[in-house]
Amino acid sequence: MRGIRTRADRDRGQVVVEFTGMVPIILVTLAAIWQLVLTGYTFTVAGHMADEGARAGAAKGGGPAACQAAMAAALPDGWDASPGCGGGGDPDVFTATVGVHVPVLFPGALNFGFTVHGHAGAAREEKP
Repeated sequence: MRGIRTRADRDRGQVVVEFTGMVPIILVTLAAIWQLVLTGYTFTVAGHMADEGARAGAAKGGGPAACQAAMAAALPDGWDASPGCGGGGDPDVFTATVGVHVPVLFPGALNFGFTVHGHAGAAREEKP
């Protein structure tokens, strides 16, 4: 029976070969999923920055300077954004807009050519 190879003997090492062939596909899939998560989180960051800026700008003694400071404080480290405060057609509403660049795989490295925009408004507080 020594000369006869069983099926288990012929398949020895097959799992390693199949796994090695699947590793690149698994890694690319994980990177694509992670990039989608980062893109979604960029929408959250843009909305949060705009909300914080509008809220700070509409407060008593606020204005564009307070809006810019609040938006800068709300921006996570490694992210790139272009905030804008004030403006808008309604004098009773303070508006804030921001464009946050979507990073590639992790913040602080490269950015896609894709920018997520956030916009928010808050009613101005009455001056005494």
